[in-house]
Amino acid sequence: MALSHELILIYTTYFVATASPGPSNMAIMGTAMKKGRSAGLALASGVIGGSMMWALLAACGVLTVLATFAQLLIVLKIGGGLYLLWLAFKAGKSALRRPDATEFAATGEKVTFVKLFRQGILMHVGNPKAILTWVAIMSVALKPDAAASTLPMIIIGCAAICIFVFCGYALLFSTAVMAAFYRRIRRGLDALLACCFALAGLKLVLSRS
Repeated sequence: MALSHELILIYTTYFVATASPGPSNMAIMGTAMKKGRSAGLALASGVIGGSMMWALLAACGVLTVLATFAQLLIVLKIGGGLYLLWLAFKAGKSALRRPDATEFAATGEKVTFVKLFRQGILMHVGNPKAILTWVAIMSVALKPDAAASTLPMIIIGCAAICIFVFCGYALLFSTAVMAAFYRRIRRGLDALLACCFALAGLKLVLSRS
């Protein structure tokens, strides 16, 4: 069965929004280059999990109710913004730290999947933009004349896009070439991440809408 114009529009819009530069993508890239493939995939999995959580809540109609309460959205904005500002602080400290001979030496430290997964979840769950995006998407899926297959097709299709984009970034930026590149630009990249997180965090904290 051919995809409807609405589904094609949703998939295209969601892909562009997901693949475009932002705090989550920048964090995945930096983590993959600095800590390797497993760490990048762990963080990406958390971001994907956060996105799919909003998708399921939207499908159940919960987000439509939540979006009507401005106070709850403000709380989410402030909480998400403060978390991004904390990430900006950590990235800024890393950027200011001078490299030493042991910085890139193998330490045998295991990647903490749960910690990175939780970070990815918090980055996405604290973003009210994700709520409004899924509310808009579900307004198409839940039309009275929509086919019964529309809703699962939207969720499955967007989940596939999420996995392709975020895991793709983790795999691409965890290659040996990118790891070697990171060693040369570590402080500059951390400074860029700090700016990215800080701008996004301040936008959420100070935004009135």
